[in-house]
Amino acid sequence: MRPLLACLLLVLALPASAQIYKYTDANGNTVFTNQPPDGTAAESVDLPPTNTVEMQTPKMSADAPGNSSTQNEAPYSVLRLTGIPDEEAMRANNGTFIVSVSIEPRLQPGHRLRLILDGEPYGQASNVPSLQLTNVDRGEHSLAVAVVAGERIVQQSATETFTVQRISVNSPARPPVTPPRPTPRPAN
Repeated sequence: MRPLLACLLLVLALPASAQIYKYTDANGNTVFTNQPPDGTAAESVDLPPTNTVEMQTPKMSADAPGNSSTQNEAPYSVLRLTGIPDEEAMRANNGTFIVSVSIEPRLQPGHRLRLILDGEPYGQASNVPSLQLTNVDRGEHSLAVAVVAGERIVQQSATETFTVQRISVNSPARPPVTPPRPTPRPAN
């Protein structure tokens, strides 16, 4: 109850304290004050009404995140992987190979490229359009590239399916290694 009473008293006192007085002091300086001076003639100053501005609701710009028009429009007109064989297996004996990214327009500041191997993020995000994969197991894999801003995916390419072929020491295609026969030494 006391805080309410204090607020009401302050609201009632507010218009009375809004009066401004003007007078000239003993040194000839003009002084403005909210209380009339004692023993000095002061004139009341009429103030114009206080300027107020209505708060306006922000409008969504065309490039604001979450805007439905930007979700339909991709920031990159071209985003695809290159350097992946179409119908034949990729021969990579140690499972290491490089893929390139074709992107137009150029990568925007704050955006990075990140590979998506078999549905999972692979390696570190980079701003270089040549990305290396290391020690990929043999067999069929899916690969895509995503443009990321931090951890958020901005745009992702179509997924490419390819097969990695790695030679194994157990492969029948590899001829067995036989040690060379020792040559007999001539007797002395």
